[in-house]
Amino acid sequence: MDRGIFTNEVVGYAVGGLALSAGIGVLVLLRRRKRKTPEELEALRRTWLSENGKLGGGEIVEVQELQISYLYDVRGITYNTSQDVTTLQHRLPEDRWSIVGAVGVKYDPRNPANSIVISESWTGLRQQKGAACLPRDKRP
Repeated sequence: MDRGIFTNEVVGYAVGGLALSAGIGVLVLLRRRKRKTPEELEALRRTWLSENGKLGGGEIVEVQELQISYLYDVRGITYNTSQDVTTLQHRLPEDRWSIVGAVGVKYDPRNPANSIVISESWTGLRQQKGAACLPRDKRP
């Protein structure tokens, strides 16, 4: 009995080869997919918190060139943290010290240590102690 070239063994090898080729193709596509940079991940975190975070009150205690340090309480626990504002410089006032004091904080209720005071689309910053909202060169 001549079965020809389509024996069970040959068909099995052919199917296995196709499956292996498909698997390799999927792996190549997944590796080529662009991974998000740390900066993109941080922007996504800020966006998520600005849209979904719970709003609470806090206090800015220190302002540095690229960082804002602040305190806030959630369910009796005080969090002391800071936010890197490198990519948000355009949203900050010229007089950085004018924002020291009360601030709105958005935090993740499931992980209250995850918080922000400013993002691309939201800010909890307030100018304090009569600081003018106008740029310095436009003040009376």
